[in-house]
Amino acid sequence: MTSAELSGNAKTATSAGAAALPLSEAVQEALAITKRGVDELLIESEFAQKLARSEQSGKPLRIKLGLDPTAPDLHLGHTVVLNKLRQLQDLGHQVIFLIGDFTSMIGDPSGRNVTRPPLTREQIEANAQTYFKQASLVLDASRTEIRYNSEWCDPLGARGMIQLASRYTVARMMERDDFTKRYKSGTPISVHEFLYPLMQGYDSVALHADLELGGTDQKFNLLVGRELQKDYGQEPQCILTMPLLEGLDGVEKMSKSKNNYIGITEPANTMFGKLMSISDVMMWKYYELLSFRSLQDLAALRAEVEGGKNPRDAKVALAQEIVARFHSQQAAEDALADFVNRSKGGIPDDVPEVSLTGAPLGLPQLLRQTGLCASSSEAMRMIDQGGVRIDGTVVSDKALQVEAGTFVLQVGKRKFARVTLAAGA
Repeated sequence: MTSAELSGNAKTATSAGAAALPLSEAVQEALAITKRGVDELLIESEFAQKLARSEQSGKPLRIKLGLDPTAPDLHLGHTVVLNKLRQLQDLGHQVIFLIGDFTSMIGDPSGRNVTRPPLTREQIEANAQTYFKQASLVLDASRTEIRYNSEWCDPLGARGMIQLASRYTVARMMERDDFTKRYKSGTPISVHEFLYPLMQGYDSVALHADLELGGTDQKFNLLVGRELQKDYGQEPQCILTMPLLEGLDGVEKMSKSKNNYIGITEPANTMFGKLMSISDVMMWKYYELLSFRSLQDLAALRAEVEGGKNPRDAKVALAQEIVARFHSQQAAEDALADFVNRSKGGIPDDVPEVSLTGAPLGLPQLLRQTGLCASSSEAMRMIDQGGVRIDGTVVSDKALQVEAGTFVLQVGKRKFARVTLAAGA
């Protein structure tokens, strides 16, 4: 059974015998807000009816987003779906922020060609501590239901897990592209990985979800939730998938492990500088997925750039909007001033201070000890490329012995340290 057949069967199950409600102007507006920037809304007509019933009954829809605490920090890629959740929250619906503390121990295989190492309970608890605090920079915490899927997954026990597994076939699991590719290439697939979509789907059963959100790589898992709800006698949830945001490289999905991310708790100046480094082409996708400006405003801005306006000005506006959201408007103004200062060769205000001993000290060793370069070989490569400055002056001598004193060391455009170097003992 294909994903299309999965969603089609669920559609039949919910629409059979039910008279369609007329869509009021408010419902149509809510539907338009929901659809902005999405990759897919399955099934749109079904969700429209859910909205209409909600308006008629005054009962908010239950809208679920699950995140596995695989890393302690959230980045702008995570906020693409969080922003959509906030929009639905502002429409008056009940959003459920689900922390997958149980499913994290399985490891989500979505989009991967190797088995994902499961996390330990200690790692999960440490990461989960910061998740909701950071998500609350986007969501209204006072109107958010926080749940952990261990609440209903742990009590299942071995018997319950076997009964749940009996509701899905191996053939249906193998419809997942990543499983199929791994099977054909001879890459191992562990049996426990088949449990992940089932457990995520069971979350929807436990929470009686009306709508579940996720990235495009989660589509199969979300559809499993629909099928399981039907098997349990519930009305199947609709699913909404959001595009995946590419990182600073403009190629790979934003990820901390790929070091192409913009963390939502990073300093304002760092966040601003990273946003200014994205390409002019990628800027428009960032606007579409991250900006709160109206579609009309974005169309007008794009027309101005295509008409000859400097795209840098549009990128500055985007960077200021994002920085102001996670810091403040004043922080955004200060970050712009700092960026302009740096572009003119100036030194930023928030330079970390480092104290070292051992002067005279070789420049590559100094760069490594300050943390501006990960290794001496990287330091020498940066020197060769003209990317190292001392007090604003480019240094090209890899054999330079730096004497005692206080000076600002710079690597590339964004790495600085104010170093106090003392003589060795």
